[in-house]
Amino acid sequence: MSEITYVRGDATAPHGKGVKLIVHVCNDLGGWGKGFVLALSRRWPEPEAAYRRWHRERAGNDFALGAAQFVQVGPYLWVANLVGQRGMRTGSNGVPVRYEAIDTALGAVAARAGELGASVHMPRIGCGLAGGRWSRIEPLIERRLISAGLSVTVYDHD
Repeated sequence: MSEITYVRGDATAPHGKGVKLIVHVCNDLGGWGKGFVLALSRRWPEPEAAYRRWHRERAGNDFALGAAQFVQVGPYLWVANLVGQRGMRTGSNGVPVRYEAIDTALGAVAARAGELGASVHMPRIGCGLAGGRWSRIEPLIERRLISAGLSVTVYDHD
């Protein structure tokens, strides 16, 4: 079985050949403006526009915790918006990260990456503004993506 590859670098500039899928975590409020999403928006307008439209039209679609949206940003490059945090701030309900939602969304990532023949690239999802712990996220990635035979690279930005 393969394992997660850790590299220093920018997850918006994924390494390697072939189709690539960049994965990140979004909130369930439709907010886009802090953290990794800023790096995405500097490179491509499509992921933010698609996410905001998905949230705005949520009464008629699958937007919810655990959902995943796939946005093509280049001929061989996709971005996956995963709804994996409730709200945006730590408060009386704890940190915003929702591990179960990330787990569910990673199942959709595994299916789409398999269809596309894509490698998967990400920052340490759920661990920045969402307040999650990598020790809880890493096993989800191993179970959903690595066990499906997918190549996964995690980028630690300098």
